Amino acid sequence: MGQSDYLAAERTFLAWIRTGLALMGFGFVVARFGLFLREIGFATHARPPESTGVSLWVGTALLLLGVAVNITASIHHVRLVGRLRRGEQIGRPSVAAIAIALILAALGLALAVYLVLMK
Repeated sequence: MGQSDYLAAERTFLAWIRTGLALMGFGFVVARFGLFLREIGFATHARPPESTGVSLWVGTALLLLGVAVNITASIHHVRLVGRLRRGEQIGRPSVAAIAIALILAALGLALAVYLVLMK
């Protein structure tokens, strides 16, 4: 295993960790968005909007997805470094990356539909 291969694996691992942390942070913000809307309603003496609890569930799902990304990235990184040390060929598409991209696309589409219907 060359030094450049190992460093590339480290950079990829750190990118996945950043992705997982971003998902967890964004999930927390989404989960608390309903609370924020209620507080704004109380501050302006307006009637608080009806809560469907969607923000809590979507936010929690994003947070858990971030946790899963970090765990999966750690396992994948350990396996990849082992394969590089043994000199095995690598280069197939990441199933985890594709799955996460599709899940996030579906969540984004669902949120867009929800926002349009709740106008």
